[in-house]
Amino acid sequence: MRVVILGGTGNISTSIVRLLVAQGHEVTCYNRGQSASDLPAGVRVINGDRKDRDTFETTMQQEQFDAAIDMISFDKEDAASSLRAFRGVKHFVQCSTVCTYGVDYDWMPVTEDHPLRPISGYGRGKAEADQLLLEAHYREGFPVTILKPSTTYGPQSGILRQVAWDFTWIDRILKGKPLLICGDGKALHSFMHVDDAAKAFVGVLGKAHCIGQTYNVVPRGFTTWEQQHKLAMKLLGREVELVGVSLDTLNSIDAGRFGICSEIFAHNVYYSSERLMRDVPEFVPTISLEEGMREVFEVMKQGGRIPNSDNETWEDEIIEAHRSAFGPLASAAKA
Repeated sequence: MRVVILGGTGNISTSIVRLLVAQGHEVTCYNRGQSASDLPAGVRVINGDRKDRDTFETTMQQEQFDAAIDMISFDKEDAASSLRAFRGVKHFVQCSTVCTYGVDYDWMPVTEDHPLRPISGYGRGKAEADQLLLEAHYREGFPVTILKPSTTYGPQSGILRQVAWDFTWIDRILKGKPLLICGDGKALHSFMHVDDAAKAFVGVLGKAHCIGQTYNVVPRGFTTWEQQHKLAMKLLGREVELVGVSLDTLNSIDAGRFGICSEIFAHNVYYSSERLMRDVPEFVPTISLEEGMREVFEVMKQGGRIPNSDNETWEDEIIEAHRSAFGPLASAAKA
């Protein structure tokens, strides 16, 4: 197939491009050309900004791709532009997110028919984009498939901790410093390596029974943040203390820093992948969290991408204040 990827150099899309090429597809990436990436030989790049709606839509119509995978649609306006850009395409795959479900669940694992209650701007924007595309499918047959990944990680993006969007936590473990977690760290979560996520995006292409469908892109089961942090300690060869602080306290200190925790990481998030595994047999996650984390840590070490935790004081200050309130032995188990 002649496949265009809107994006193509990001966390998941880099792996999608490589898998498409390996399977013999003719691949084009449409992006602004601002991200460095080692694209496989033969991948064509069209530089452009999708926010320049007229140019983007005209270019896509002239190309007449067989399929499109949209990794950079974040709101209703982006989705409306895609509908105009890809009139006549045989298959359109929209990268959505599990954040469209929010964190107030009626049942777990969360299935694709669960009510949508997004609490973040990111989740609301994706939900509105998805709705517009699905309405176009039911109204006029637009051939869309919606894919909803949870937390993905890989050598390009790194792997996150629970409480904040930063990577100093890796250096803290290496130096034997305690780590903050939210509450007792036992909130359920889902982690997927980008190479496994790519199997879903490539696997749905050309499957008529996937058109008009929504799929969660997650592995089976779940992991707690406590387990994730302890696995990191095992791989880095240093055991450190986990200091649990409540979400309310973290937000009272710096709500902006801990926004990702409020929006998703502090909550139990457990999703079902049974529908995807049934409809797309190629989707078989094979990279364990331990294997994937080991790879990410090694790449980050070699690339000098692990920040020096000595340059940040916020975590030590919170831990010191917590210990002053709860005693020197305050820990996740006692928080």
